[in-house]
Amino acid sequence: MTRLAFSQTEGKTLPSGFAQRTGVSLKPSYYQQILAELPKVGFFEIHAENYLSAGGPARYYLEQVRNHYDLTVHGVGLSLGGEEALDLEHLERVAKLVEWTNPAVFSEHLAWSTHQQYFLNDLLPVPYTEARLDLLCQHVDQVQSRLNRQILIENPSTYFEFQSSVLCETQFITELVQRTGCGLLLDVNNVEVSCFNHQRSPYEYLQSYPMHAVKQIHLAGYTLDEQASLKIDSHDQAVANEVWQLYQRTLELIGDCPTLIERDGNFPDLSELLTEARHADHLRTLVKEQSHAESV
Repeated sequence: MTRLAFSQTEGKTLPSGFAQRTGVSLKPSYYQQILAELPKVGFFEIHAENYLSAGGPARYYLEQVRNHYDLTVHGVGLSLGGEEALDLEHLERVAKLVEWTNPAVFSEHLAWSTHQQYFLNDLLPVPYTEARLDLLCQHVDQVQSRLNRQILIENPSTYFEFQSSVLCETQFITELVQRTGCGLLLDVNNVEVSCFNHQRSPYEYLQSYPMHAVKQIHLAGYTLDEQASLKIDSHDQAVANEVWQLYQRTLELIGDCPTLIERDGNFPDLSELLTEARHADHLRTLVKEQSHAESV
């Protein structure tokens, strides 16, 4: 496995909105309000699979939005962690979308979602073995080569672990970065969810995470299943207090970083997401001010 020679941020400056202000998920229920009010937000993020058709209302509104805002594209269907070869037709459609939108970043999941001809509509965990790492690296290299850019890989939310795993999650992710040159999307909510479910410290997880490779952060809300004593990565609630605390610790470890408020269900008024985005911006400003004070 050879590390790709290019880097996403090498030789160019990231869009100013993406770099400086927190973004929110772009959902159809917000299209018209966004275009009418043009709220102050850094960027909007889309799920690639919702915009793969060549036309239709989704593409129409996306084109209007991208005239005013930076975009990021978040893939949910490439099944990078699967055992089987990538679906080249799907990869090609994603590549065409990326070429059309020219997003600040493209990201995908450390997960799998396909088996033979079946799409399982879920992001399933992978065993942290050397064999699966080799295969994942091949898939990441394949996508980066087709897109001609560094992609970001998101840490998973998990509810069980494989007995066959020989690496811990942060070791596995560190090896992935070293072998492929990919960047990372750190989902802080996923850290909270997984560590709660496996009875581990999320702060120790962050301490061992390869922070040097993090290029974007996701913040979202979870649902607590009290009967099963599990936190579910539902993306349909406000960002929880403990996730905000983990986010602040993350910023202390890596400095300022482009951030997204992610919402995929139970959609509130757009103003609520914008309020969360402003709170993230406030925490980012505090970290930048502290860093400046320490350097003087």
